[in-house]
Amino acid sequence: MKILFTLIIISICSVGCAQSFNDDKIAFTNFVKRMYMSSPFDGVKIIEDYDHQYMISVIGMDKAKYADPSVMNRVAQVKAQSQVNTFLNGASIDMSLVVRTTETTEAGQSKVTTESLEQIKQNSTGFSQGLELLSNFENAEGKKVVYVYVREIKK
Repeated sequence: MKILFTLIIISICSVGCAQSFNDDKIAFTNFVKRMYMSSPFDGVKIIEDYDHQYMISVIGMDKAKYADPSVMNRVAQVKAQSQVNTFLNGASIDMSLVVRTTETTEAGQSKVTTESLEQIKQNSTGFSQGLELLSNFENAEGKKVVYVYVREIKK
């Protein structure tokens, strides 16, 4: 009788305490996935709930460009840090336009070819810390792997 009572108490305690400690994180991950699937985007967004504010950085990586998944993971992490750094600290952007005109003569006919080349450089300084990989998944077409990094910014 004493053993049966002990087994019943242990089974009730184990069932009652079997909740996941990541329920909030799983719900947040599912929310971000649904948000991305309904309207795909890249970049940094601020998401608020009742008690918290989160900054997410979404990166879409082309699967065909990366044979090694570990390289793709590292590149996605660096791109996410760069996006967050630019979002927080700003960036200076330089743009130059080069127009090249060449004239050729063939059989007495003059032909002018104009070619324009645009260069855009972005420069940002700073450090972004505390980014955590929330999730990675394939997009709807299956051609990209989408990485979602998150950082809690306010409680």
